Order: sequence, then structure tokens, then C-alpha cells
Amino acid sequence: MEKQLWKAADKLRKNIDAAEYKHVVLGLIFLKYISDSFEELHAKLQAGEGDYAGGDPEDREEYTAENIFFVPPCYRWSHLQTHAKQPQIGKYVDDAMEAIEKENPPLKGVLPKVFARQNLDPTSLGGLIDLVSNIALGSAKARSADVLGHVFEYFLGEFALAEGKQGGQFYTPRSIVELLVSLLEPYKGRVFDPCCGSGGMFVQSEKFVVEHQGRVDDISIYGQESNQTTWRLAQMNLAIRGINSSQVKWNHEGSFLNNAHKDLRADFVIANPPFNDS
Repeated sequence: MEKQLWKAADKLRKNIDAAEYKHVVLGLIFLKYISDSFEELHAKLQAGEGDYAGGDPEDREEYTAENIFFVPPCYRWSHLQTHAKQPQIGKYVDDAMEAIEKENPPLKGVLPKVFARQNLDPTSLGGLIDLVSNIALGSAKARSADVLGHVFEYFLGEFALAEGKQGGQFYTPRSIVELLVSLLEPYKGRVFDPCCGSGGMFVQSEKFVVEHQGRVDDISIYGQESNQTTWRLAQMNLAIRGINSSQVKWNHEGSFLNNAHKDLRADFVIANPPFNDS
């Protein structure tokens, strides 16, 4: 499925550079994820059964309590789809990103607002929205997170290949990530990546715990990234996986000159070669 989606998305890219286009595609996938998660809980609150009796489906606190991002009414995915064929769809998506950041402080400065740019054809953007709309059909949040997370990760890898050497700044090949994590065996404790890129080491660490029948809550992640654009990708990547990224920091100086976790006593330190050379 992900290969077919990539081919379709790449066909819609036209004359946009891959380095720019990844923010368009990955931003839409992330928006679809938070909308799917929101709509599932919204439906439960509307039904008002069991634990959700008496809940207000438009109360932001109901969603915060379950670690789900609140999406304002006019910017939910279903509304986005109805605007997909309109010439101003780019501005509409940018407005949606702004509104979602405003409603959810952890997303402040994270979401891309690149959809109204002149080199992004509204027809192609509408086609992308239709394409993303067909990902993870179904109501279960777990299924949505798993499928969309897999697609997000696959697209990160394809964009890294398309960008060549520059792509290595934000993506480590899955085989290397899996090898490093399996060597460290982070069953529990604090995992630190001082140059975390788009967060692949953290995603794989939690996968490792789950695959070995461990408790995800037994590990916590800490990271730092000097490239703000890459840090934004990490924040979205981790959010789709339901991973707490509050300790994944950005500063332009990097870990060597300005360590955001200088007092951290990490149990595992993991990084992409060559940054892990001592």
C-alpha cells in the first residue's frame, strides 16, 4: 500500500523540490492522523455511553485528558475534504495548521504552513488530500496510528532517498536503526539521542519493548536536534506513534555546544553514525 501511495504522491509533485514537498505530504498525513483520533473520541462522547456519559464532544479538556489533540470544527478532515477542489485550498490548510497549533500548545511551532505557496498547484494539493483520505479507513485509533505511522515512516525514507546526501540529516535507514536498538536492548530506563533527526531511534526503541512483551511506560526518551525543520518532523513522527516528545528539544547550537540535557543520567545513549563515534 505504501509503495502505491508514494508513487501517486510523487506523480502529483510535478516541479516541486523533494526537500519542500516532504513537508506538504507529511503535514497532510499528520493532519489526517490527529483528525482520525479526534473523530473517534468525538463519536464516543456524542454517543454518551459508559465512561463517556455526560461528556461534551466540543470540550477540549475531554481530549487533553486522553492525550488526543483537539481539532476545531471547521478544520477537521471531513471539512478539509469538502474544500479540496477549491482554488484557495492551500490557504485553508495553512489556516487549519495555525488553528490546531493554537488549540494544542505542545504543537506550537511544529506544523508546516507551506500549502499556499505559489509553486504548489491547488489541483495537485486537492489530489493529495484525496489520496491521504484513503489511508487507514476504519474507526480504531490503534489501527489508524499504526497504519499512518508506517506510511509516515516509509515516506520519510523515500524523501531521504530523493534528497540524496542531504536526506541523511533527518533519516537513518531502518536497518541501521533496528541494529543499534537491538544491540542496546533498551527494555527500561532513559533513552537519549543527542542528534535525533526525525526520531527514528525513539520509535524503534518503543517497538523493541513491545516486541519483547515489555511495558512502554518503562522507558522515557530524551533527545536534541539542531535543525529546526528536522525537529518538527520528529515531533510529528513521535506524535503519530503516541510517544511523549516533551523532552525532545531543539536548539540551533547542537548538543556539543549547548546540551539541553546536561544533568541527564541516561541509561542508553544512541545516535546515528558518524555522530556516535567517540
